[in-house]
Amino acid sequence: LQLVESGGGVVQAGGSLRLSCTASGFTSDDYAIVWFRQAPGMEREAVSSISSETGRARYSDSVKGRFTISRDNAKATSYLQMNTLKPEDTAVYYCNANNRIGFTYWGQGTQVTVSS
Repeated sequence: LQLVESGGGVVQAGGSLRLSCTASGFTSDDYAIVWFRQAPGMEREAVSSISSETGRARYSDSVKGRFTISRDNAKATSYLQMNTLKPEDTAVYYCNANNRIGFTYWGQGTQVTVSS
């Protein structure tokens, strides 16, 4: 049972990256997906989520208008498209899958570094 993130890397300010989060060992269709990030010395913060039933997406104010979350249940994968990246977006990005009865899974994280 695991989530695996990929797609991180180093990009210049203004650039784009697309993160992927792929589930294995469980049916992720019934799980909401939340993308978190954690910068050095900072608390982990939620930046975007997508519900399981309706696919409703939510964003933190810091990424609204620049990031887009999506999911492809057939591929058990969620995506976080990140555009117009800023140096302050530099962090380790984690995906989390959680359902209504309290099961939750975390990925190992992927590093995103935005250079100015």
